[in-house]
Amino acid sequence: MTDQPGREPEQRLPARRPPSEEAPAARFSAPESAHPSELSPERAAKIVRQSASARWIGFLVVCVVIVFMMIYYFYEVGAPLGLSTPRLEAQAQRQEVTAVERGYNIYQANCARCHGPNGQGTSGGYVGPVLNDQMKLFDHLNATYLKNVLQVGGRYVCGDPNSLMPVWADTNGGSLNYRQIEELIAFMRAPSTEEYVVRNPELNEPVIGPDGEVETFRGWVDPSFIPDPSATPVPACWSGGGGGGATPAPGESLPPDAQIVKVTAEGIAFDVKELTIDAGKTWAIDFVQKDAGVGGHNVEIRTPDGTTVYKGTILTDPGEITYVIPALDPGTYTFLCTVHPIPAMTGTLIVR
Repeated sequence: MTDQPGREPEQRLPARRPPSEEAPAARFSAPESAHPSELSPERAAKIVRQSASARWIGFLVVCVVIVFMMIYYFYEVGAPLGLSTPRLEAQAQRQEVTAVERGYNIYQANCARCHGPNGQGTSGGYVGPVLNDQMKLFDHLNATYLKNVLQVGGRYVCGDPNSLMPVWADTNGGSLNYRQIEELIAFMRAPSTEEYVVRNPELNEPVIGPDGEVETFRGWVDPSFIPDPSATPVPACWSGGGGGGATPAPGESLPPDAQIVKVTAEGIAFDVKELTIDAGKTWAIDFVQKDAGVGGHNVEIRTPDGTTVYKGTILTDPGEITYVIPALDPGTYTFLCTVHPIPAMTGTLIVR
C-alpha cells in the first residue's frame, strides 16, 4: 500500500518483484500422444456412418423439396388432364359466385320494383323493359352497356328525356358505389346453368325457405342460345317494347269499309274494356295516347292461351295512331297494353 502513514515516501512505493517467467508450451497444447497420426478402426467406422447418415438426410431433404415444388406447381397451374382447377381460376370463380349472390340482393332491393323480381319487365306487368330476354342478353345487355346505363342513366345513354331509368352511380348522385354496380352486372350476366344461394344481405348467411331448404336462384343468360337467322338486332335503347326478335311484317292496308274502333289511354288506363268486331275482315283501332313520362302505351291482342296475334307500335309520347289489324277468327281475345299489362289497361275483344 502506498498510503500507509508513518513511513517515508520511498518506503511507501510498491515493492519490486522479479520478472514473470514465460509459461511452458505444454501448458497451451496437448502432448504428442493426444495427436495420433492414424485413426482407429472404431473412429473411422463412426465417421463413415455419420457421413452416410448426413448424405441420406440431405437426399431426403432434396426429395421433400422437389415433391413440395411439384405439388405447389400443379396447385397453381392445375393438374394434367383437368384433374384440378388452377388456383387463380378457382379463386376467380369463387369471387364471381360471391359477386353474383351479392348482386342478386342489390337487384331485388333497387331494380325489381320496375323490372320485376326475375327481370320479366313489361311482360309481367312492370313499367321497366324486359331484362331476361335471351335475344337482349345475347349482345345488347352486355357489361359495357349496363355499366353506362347504371352510371349515367337512360336519358343520357339513349337521349330520351322521358326515360325513367335513373342514375345509380354514387359518383353522379346515385346510391350505388362502383363495387355494387359490378356485382349488379355480374348478377344480370350470370349463366342460367349455375345455381346460386340466396343470402341474407346483412349476415351473408343462406336464407332458409318455408320448406326448410336453402333458397336458391339461377342466372338469366343461356350460354347455348343462338339467335334466329331471321331476327333483327335489339335496338340500342328501349322504346317501350318487350324483348328482341324478328321485325314484324308490315300490316295490311285498310279497306274503305273497314270497321274502326277507338281506344284511348289516359291515366295508365284504357277508356274501354270491351270491343266487338266482325270476323274475317280487316279492321282497325284508332288509338289515342295521352300519358307522358310513363314509358308509353300501345294495344296488343292475345289469344286465350297467351299467344300474341297483333302488337301495335308503342307511342312513348302523347299522340294518335291507327292500328290496321288483319282479320281474326271468331272467338274471344284479350287486348292490353304491352308496357302496362295491368287490369286497368286490359280488356276483352269479341270477334263474331
